[in-house]
This record gives sequence, C-alpha cells and structure tokens, in this order.
Amino acid sequence: MVATAVGVDVPDEMKSRIPVVLLACGSFNPITNMHLRLFEVARDHLHQTGMYQVIGGIISPVNDNYKKKDLVAARHRVAMVQLALQTSDWIRVDPWESEQPQWIETVKVLRHHHRELLRSLPQTEGRNQGKAVSRVPAAVPELKLLCGADILKTFQTPGLWKDEHIQEIVEKFGLVCVGRAGYDSKGYISGSAILQRYQHNIHLAREPVQNEISATYIRRALSQGHSVKYLLPDAVITYIKDHNLYTRFNNDFTSEESSIPERENFFWEELLSTAQE
Repeated sequence: MVATAVGVDVPDEMKSRIPVVLLACGSFNPITNMHLRLFEVARDHLHQTGMYQVIGGIISPVNDNYKKKDLVAARHRVAMVQLALQTSDWIRVDPWESEQPQWIETVKVLRHHHRELLRSLPQTEGRNQGKAVSRVPAAVPELKLLCGADILKTFQTPGLWKDEHIQEIVEKFGLVCVGRAGYDSKGYISGSAILQRYQHNIHLAREPVQNEISATYIRRALSQGHSVKYLLPDAVITYIKDHNLYTRFNNDFTSEESSIPERENFFWEELLSTAQE
C-alpha cells in the first residue's frame, strides 16, 4: 500500500495513476441516495480508464444567497449531507461555499478547493544535485467537477455561463459527467468549440441504473406527508422530521426567488436526476 497526497492508502498497483478529487456543487435540497450514487459511478468510470485513482470526493452545498425558491437554510443542508456521508469513507462535505457572504460562481469554488489541495500536500525529501536536501511537494491531485451530462447542454445557453469560465473549468480542471436519458453528451461537445478543444478532459460516465427520483419530487412528497424511505438515507429523514423541514408550514427558506442574474451554479436535482425541476 502507498499513501496518496491526502493520506488515503491505495493498492500498490494504483500508485502510478493520477490522483483525482471529485467536486460536486449544488443545492442538495435535500441530499438523496442518487446524489451519493453518482459519486460511485464517476469513481468507477475513472478507475476503469486505467489512468486515474480517485482519492476523495467533496460535496459543496450552494450559498443561501442564491435565493432559490424552497431552498432551506445552508446550515440544514450541510448538516444533512454530513449525516448522509456517515457511511462513506472517501466523500466529505465542505461548508466553505455556503459560508461565504454572497453567492459565488462555480469556477471560483473550484479555484478555492484547488488551492486547498495544494496547501494540504505533504512535503517529501529530495536531493538537490546530490548534495543539499530539499523539500519537494508530493504528486498534485487533479480536481474535477462532477456533474450531470446535461450541464454540457447548459454551456450552450447564451448568457448562462461566461466563455472564459467554461474554458477554465474544462481546461484547468476537467469534467466528469454522468449521463442521463434524453441527453446527447457527445453532440453537446461537438457543438461547442471550447468543449471540442478540451474534450480529452471531459469524461462521460454512464449510470447503468436509471432513476427518475429528483429532489423536487422528494420535497413535494415530504410536503404532502408521503414516505421517502429508501430514497434518502435514514439519518437524513430523521433530521428532516426533527427540524420540520419541507412541510407546508415550514418557513425556514432562504427566499422565494433567485436574485442571481446569471445562473452559473447548477443544482443536482435539475442536472443529475432524470426528472428536471
């Protein structure tokens, strides 16, 4: 076994692979079993390429100031993700985005976590010209944005994303897109000059088990008093009940509508489930 840059042990046969951390941005309103499932699908896909070793995953709930309709307060969404990840040994929640004074674009979230990865790298001893002993950084993990394949389609919507942000995401970081029925991922790539140029850094993963459950459906079911067991982790269901979330009488929402003029942050219940908002 060898230790990766973030302290996770991997088999010896993986040590020559490129270490990768997956980052998912979204509302997680609430987090569902399908959100967690997509991390597993993406990890399997990257491992099967023979080039990568996924050493970690990060879930970054969106800031309250996105002010999306029915978006419960970030403190609840972060807490629910923490509970959902109790059984995961490689994915964690990071509250940084949700704790900022204002909503920030996805590319800035990627920049932040990339800086954090660099800062967390252990130093290894190396010889300088066979004489002086110096400290050199361990292998730098790649940070890739995990999203639904339909994010590729939103890249084509005028005014939705800045071209320079799209280019930075696919050139500097890369995408792992999980496919869904009715979306032509390869077609979206071929229809975009930027995506075509960096298609080597866009990984298309296929979810063999299609699921039409969305967070929108979950919220609707909860508001009607219906069971959502087996759709959410049990600990999350308990938290929702204990805090009276997503009921008709709960007012712990951030706002009725978004005040962000340019939609550049994306929500997993819209982009990763097979049923859109």
